[in-house]
Amino acid sequence: MDIEDLKSFCPDKNGVSEGPPFAGLHTEEQFNQSALQCFRFQAEHNPVYSLYLESLAFDTQSVEVFTDIPFLPIEFFKTHRVYAGDESEEIRFLSSGTTGMQPSIHYIASLAWYIKSFSRGFNIFYGPPEDYCFLALLPSYLERKHSSLVYMLDHLIKKSRFSESGFYLSDLEGLREKLEDLEASGTKTILLGVSYALLDLAANYPVHLKNTIVIETGGMKGRREELSRHELHRRLSEGFILENIHSEYGMTELLSQAYSSEKGLFKTPPWMKIRIRDPYDPFSYLEDGRSGGINIIDLANWYSCSFIETQDLGRLHPDQSFEILGRFDNSDIRGCNLLVQ
Repeated sequence: MDIEDLKSFCPDKNGVSEGPPFAGLHTEEQFNQSALQCFRFQAEHNPVYSLYLESLAFDTQSVEVFTDIPFLPIEFFKTHRVYAGDESEEIRFLSSGTTGMQPSIHYIASLAWYIKSFSRGFNIFYGPPEDYCFLALLPSYLERKHSSLVYMLDHLIKKSRFSESGFYLSDLEGLREKLEDLEASGTKTILLGVSYALLDLAANYPVHLKNTIVIETGGMKGRREELSRHELHRRLSEGFILENIHSEYGMTELLSQAYSSEKGLFKTPPWMKIRIRDPYDPFSYLEDGRSGGINIIDLANWYSCSFIETQDLGRLHPDQSFEILGRFDNSDIRGCNLLVQ
């Protein structure tokens, strides 16, 4: 059956109406059971994923451990409606891209689940958002309503109890003054933004940050010279006189985020896992410490696809932290820096 011939699909939720499991995943077995439930639902109710599994001649009934679940190549989000909802989507998130580039589209069944996912994830790594002043070097929500990252920051800004929270991409000098005032008052602050804008701020409006966490969200393709994450963090550390620069790893096709607090080592929330595939054989996986393609399980993607083969390169460590090493040569330019083009 051709994808284009599929009619609208309205499955029964079969007992999973509570949505993705954001709690109770304390053991490998608990994660395994949740991942298998999610897989069986999506294998039956997501037409794109179902046909992909069919093309692999994959026996969906034989799966007993999540490590045997096939991953859907992320390119399908550019060309097909990857969705398993029983009603029309509540919102669509679109990836940023250059002119003429086909964006990825993530059809979101429930904004409440996305809010729950990024809110609980943020709490795990940083605590309640109410306790922080958020300064975003990103376009405002009114400018980029279909950006999942901008939506997340807009929500966190509104949750903050500090009136200074907001978007400051077009006013670096004003942002420096705001940072100085917040530092003087001892306010816990998060400065989050695209890499090139953070570099511009650090180079042209340096400020000594003691109470501020700096979180970079992506690369600089199309804006400045490409830097390794190590070099990027070194320059930001010098400009802000900070020992550690944090990072956020997310994408349009996911509803969850991983965070790094030092040395570019990312950690995931309990409902998210990383696997590293052999770059020469996408159905084989590498042991910890070896570099390869990043596959992601994100159980928050309950009504799209939770098993995604990305075009990122990385390395997984025995403690389940991971590094981002780059991208496959022929993959599209992508990244949050393209939000502002």
